[in-house]
Amino acid sequence: MKTIIITGASDGIGAEIARQLARRHGAGVALVLAARNAAMLEQVAAQCTASGARTLVAPTDVSQQAQCVALIEACVRRFGRVDALVNNAGRSAHALFEEVADLAWYEELMRINLWGSVWCTHAALPYLKSARGGIVAVSSLAGLVGVPGRTAYSATKFAMAGFFEALRVELRPHGVSVTTAYPGVVATRIRHRGFNAAGGTLGSSGLKEDKAMPVEECAALIVDGMEARRREVVMSAKGKLGRWLKLIAPGLVEKMALAALKDDVKP
Repeated sequence: MKTIIITGASDGIGAEIARQLARRHGAGVALVLAARNAAMLEQVAAQCTASGARTLVAPTDVSQQAQCVALIEACVRRFGRVDALVNNAGRSAHALFEEVADLAWYEELMRINLWGSVWCTHAALPYLKSARGGIVAVSSLAGLVGVPGRTAYSATKFAMAGFFEALRVELRPHGVSVTTAYPGVVATRIRHRGFNAAGGTLGSSGLKEDKAMPVEECAALIVDGMEARRREVVMSAKGKLGRWLKLIAPGLVEKMALAALKDDVKP
């Protein structure tokens, strides 16, 4: 039986990854579900249990290193191993840099999006090496191309992509795969709950949502990539095109990034 830890598992992409893994593998998988909202985790756990999976609910704030370490310890104490770690927990943000008076929330966002993944991965590493398992890092297309109004968010996701790219090479001799996923706009509420310029909650999305990818499709692409031990999962044709155009026509890519914003939030 494989044991898989999923952070940010209370809703959105993380919850859907858990449900799809449970449906695919039933009693052959144990899912450790981590996020801050225990009640929502319990709901996801019940859905996964109904598909036959074993579950452990582990309320965790990944911005706190001690809680990341405790998450891995709870997993090993219950199931004895870690076969895969899905670093999905994250928060969004949208603000023009010139409008930000206090940068404290930039640091907080980095703790959640980057350091949470680093701390969880560091604590799980001995067990992942023993199992010759896999790591998934859920970055963003904003971690490949800088998006106006997302200086903080893009910085965290670029950092995340760079960390796991380097780690992939380090872990290759140990048989541990590292898959970095780059979702675009997905039909979840993450952007509504992101930071605004004052460090509060946005309450709305600054991006055009009319062509958002269904969360079920996004989760399936990530699960497929993890199970195939792929290096990267770049979502959407526009995302794949953009990363290559950036090398030869960066000005065009900047126009594409600007076009993704709603008119009322453009600089």
